[in-house]
Amino acid sequence: MLNFKVLGPLQVVNSQGVFCTPTAPKVRQVLALLLLRENQVVPVDSLIEELWGEEPPQSAVTTAQTYIYQLRRAFGRSAVTPGRTEWLITTPPGYLMYATAEQVDANSFHDLSWQGRQLLDGGRTEEAAAVLRRALDLWSGPCLANVLTGRHLQAHAVHLEEERLRTLELRILADASLGRHHELIGELRGLVAAHPLNEWFHGQLIAALSRCGRRSEALHAYQSLRRVLHDQLGLDPQPELQRLQREVLTSGAPEAPVFGLHLRPSLATAS
Repeated sequence: MLNFKVLGPLQVVNSQGVFCTPTAPKVRQVLALLLLRENQVVPVDSLIEELWGEEPPQSAVTTAQTYIYQLRRAFGRSAVTPGRTEWLITTPPGYLMYATAEQVDANSFHDLSWQGRQLLDGGRTEEAAAVLRRALDLWSGPCLANVLTGRHLQAHAVHLEEERLRTLELRILADASLGRHHELIGELRGLVAAHPLNEWFHGQLIAALSRCGRRSEALHAYQSLRRVLHDQLGLDPQPELQRLQREVLTSGAPEAPVFGLHLRPSLATAS
């Protein structure tokens, strides 16, 4: 049975651990769309739109059929799941790829992310941090990094990247509540550089620095955020961040044990 990875470059791995990813770009693109709609019918029209956009060639249907044939030939019986005789079938109005949940790494990521959220909500913080870290470890780079993406695949990739960001925020909350402030500082500096308009990441960095006794750096981090928001959006930091700055100024550290724990990370301002 094959395993499929989409959380990073698209990769196909057989039961012996050998990579057998298609090399043709368009064939990879078709496989990626089938994978991200596993166990659902993908209409031929959607395949054509994904591959060629709004101006497909006259041979689009025939060429798409050729790509499907190449996939079937490449994987043969090795892709068939238990209890089935085929793994990729033709069914109106398109094609359906059968796969078990365990075969696709995106499914494992979804499950672990959900488990981590439930553990965190239930106060089992140490377990939550470990499970969320396992979810994030499934990623090896940007989603579908080696695949040309049209409208359909781009939508799937954006959704997965957003879920990755939410899972990362939950893991940071878990680590912060466990007092791992020193370990978080380097990671948070990288995150605020990559997401300069994400106030939640900035707030976590300010809080972590102040709890490590680095008040001047925490205040500098706040001023840096203030400049970025003013220069790019004409806005001031949100009220909670202003309150955080006042707490750092007056007492050297936030009053709350974990900054932003009561907020849903998904409500944070994204870059």
